Amino acid sequence: MRPKALIALASIFVMTAVFATTAVFGPHLQPVQAGQESAYTVLEPIRNGSLTVFPVVASKSYSTSEFLTLDEGFRSGEVIVTENGNVHGLVRGRRTHLQQDSAEVNRLVLINNSKRPLLLLAGEIVAGGKQDRVIGKDRIVPPESDPVDLDVFCVEPGRWVASSASFGASGATYGSKAGAGVASSAPKAAVQTLMVQPSVRAKAMGDKNQGQVWAEVQKQQQSMEVEVARAAPPASAAAIHSTSSYAVVMENEDVKEKVDEVAKPIEQNYQSLIKQLRDRKAVGVVVAVDGRIVWSDIFASTELLEKYWPKLVRSYASEAIVNRVKAAEVTSAQAQAFLAEMEGRKQTIESEPGIFRQTEIDGDGFKAFALTSLLPKTGFDVHVAKMAD
Repeated sequence: MRPKALIALASIFVMTAVFATTAVFGPHLQPVQAGQESAYTVLEPIRNGSLTVFPVVASKSYSTSEFLTLDEGFRSGEVIVTENGNVHGLVRGRRTHLQQDSAEVNRLVLINNSKRPLLLLAGEIVAGGKQDRVIGKDRIVPPESDPVDLDVFCVEPGRWVASSASFGASGATYGSKAGAGVASSAPKAAVQTLMVQPSVRAKAMGDKNQGQVWAEVQKQQQSMEVEVARAAPPASAAAIHSTSSYAVVMENEDVKEKVDEVAKPIEQNYQSLIKQLRDRKAVGVVVAVDGRIVWSDIFASTELLEKYWPKLVRSYASEAIVNRVKAAEVTSAQAQAFLAEMEGRKQTIESEPGIFRQTEIDGDGFKAFALTSLLPKTGFDVHVAKMAD
């Protein structure tokens, strides 16, 4: 069967339903009623400047060792992401043939050649092709998959010229102190995809609007340019001004230095805390910027949290860099209340039977997203993200 036919057939099994009230949840994503104990406990915060991170521990965790991350897939070469139309044919066990064809801004094609299911998180950047893209929603791709349509948003509006046949981690295309299209000299194992900051992630996940994603990318680029211009040489700010790529901006040496100032103390403190809290099942964080809760990321296990933590904390720090006003501090009780509230006005469910279910909840002042694995011996929420409107 041809790949396009396979893709069309697969899309038939993806079902979307909208409900007026909450309906189906995985084991984690449950609204907490009065007097009911939450499945999660928020601990005392770690603060640095305008960024506050509240560690979260769970009453239960799950085995997630079978899941492959996008970074792991890129490093091993078992995951291929390419422009739509580039996959000419795929016979399992043989070489994948690529051809240049009809690329689309909001659509890529992914093949998982691994024997493990692939976990994709909304907000991860894949660099290359005709434009850098950000993954638009969480999903699971089955092992040894046929070509899968991937919903994406462009985070590089100024380019529509192929820089590579396929996509990879941003570091594989944009190295330290390198410009667009210059390969990184970093060891392959060190290459990691970028995670966009929460404000950009929200436009992709929540608004699902390309124009708003572009507008937010431009806004953050301009803010970062102003911030860098305060202390760095003029050439650095000029380099930020001259690119339209979110990834290139974040790989700018002076931007990385500013992100490190905010991220490193929190990353190291929480990394140490994760190890101490392994028995207590540390699984995520609630994030506040400038005295306001903006986001939470919760995983099914400490193992998954540890894999994603380095790039997540840098995404939070990127959000905080341009917000240095000292505001009232968010309390642990407020973070706990934010995490517990999951009652919504509307719920949207997208499901690929036997693979995953993604649940989106629209509530008063928030949106929440839960990715539930439906693979054999699972049935739990692999990742739950929540954003404040």
